[in-house]
Amino acid sequence: MVLVVSNRIPVAKGWEEDFERRWKQRKWSIAQSPGFIRTEVLRPMKGDHYVVMTYWRSKEDFERWTESQAFMEAHANTPPKEAFTGPSKLEVHEIIAESPVASSSG
Repeated sequence: MVLVVSNRIPVAKGWEEDFERRWKQRKWSIAQSPGFIRTEVLRPMKGDHYVVMTYWRSKEDFERWTESQAFMEAHANTPPKEAFTGPSKLEVHEIIAESPVASSSG
């Protein structure tokens, strides 16, 4: 099983560059967490919701990370409240099917 956690974050107009810079300069201590697979940060093509997706080997691994010192440190330096247009929304899903990786031979 692979767990996908999506955090939909509504970023206020004018704060996009700061938000993206913070992600690009991040320490990524999450990468040392047991069960962690990867993170993707998605920029909206339309609207204001960025999506941060983390992939985990299990729900327990994700929950352990949310209780860790690394989690506290990762969320310690958040932007000011006016950087957001509302609360973020966390969604948790389990991958049940996926396509094969496309070959480069075309």
